[in-house]
Parts: sequence; structure tokens; C-alpha cells
Amino acid sequence: MIWLYGLSGAGKSTLGEALERQLRAENYVTQILDGDVLRRGLNRDLGFSEKDRIENIRRAAELAKLFSHAGVVTICSFITPLRAHRALAREIISAPDLIEVYIEASYATCAQRDPKGLYARAAAGQLTSFTGRDSAFEPPIAGEASLVLSTESATPAASLATLHALVSRALTSR
Repeated sequence: MIWLYGLSGAGKSTLGEALERQLRAENYVTQILDGDVLRRGLNRDLGFSEKDRIENIRRAAELAKLFSHAGVVTICSFITPLRAHRALAREIISAPDLIEVYIEASYATCAQRDPKGLYARAAAGQLTSFTGRDSAFEPPIAGEASLVLSTESATPAASLATLHALVSRALTSR
């Protein structure tokens, strides 16, 4: 299981989708769990309070665990802003089955990319509790992430190659 986390617009979904395409081409059975998609369905009853954010991650981790136990390579893409949220996911999934990848990009870079218009809405006061602005994002501490990918300094192709190499090593060592 691969858990991609970082600010909105950092490149989690883009990398997750590219990784899924590559793994499927290698005949792996895969499933992407994306925070935006789950919030439109399974987690549509949740807001962005701290309690709801915890429940969002709990549900996602439980669902990811089910896919993983069925032998599906599961790629999770969630902001997962707090270390406590990542610890909860880690506890549910169990460390040997989890590759945590921090997709690193600064708030300024993500605001410049702003693929969903969220940063503009937050700047206009139309979004509250926006991660990185009104709501904290805690970068990983040393050793927390299996990999840190800076999407500011690396191309999408280079980031994918690094991620794929790590995942491939994990899959072949099982």
C-alpha cells in the first residue's frame, strides 16, 4: 500500500494516477483511493473539522486495508495534514504493508498551480479551515516517510521514476 500525502496541488493525485497506469501495465491489480473522490461518496457526510478529518483518514485507511488484504496494490492520495493522522493510518494498516510518501511542495507553489481553484477561494475568504493556511500541515519528521518527493525541484517523470523504483522493490520483495 502506498500512501501519498501533502498539500492540495502538490501532485499526489497526478503521481498516484501515473503510478497506477505503470503498475497496471506491469499486470498488477491496483486501486486508487483519492481524498476528493471519497469525499464525494463514502465520506460525503464529513466536513473539515478536526474530528471529521480524523474520521476521513480512519475510513480511508480501513478501506485501503481491505483492498490490500485482497492482494490489490492500493494507492492512497490524501492530504493527511497532521502527524497524528498519519500515525492513525499507520496503526490501522500496519507498517510492513505501508509505504508512506510525502509529496513536498510549498504553499506558494501549490497556490500558483491551484488546479482546483481552492487557493484562490481560500484567499478570497470563501474557504475556511484550508490546509496550509487556516489549518496546520505538519511535514514529516525524520524517518516518518519512506520517501520524500519534491515536486518543486523534480519533474513529474523523475518523481514517478523514483516512486516506481521504491514500489517495485517492495513488490518484488514480498
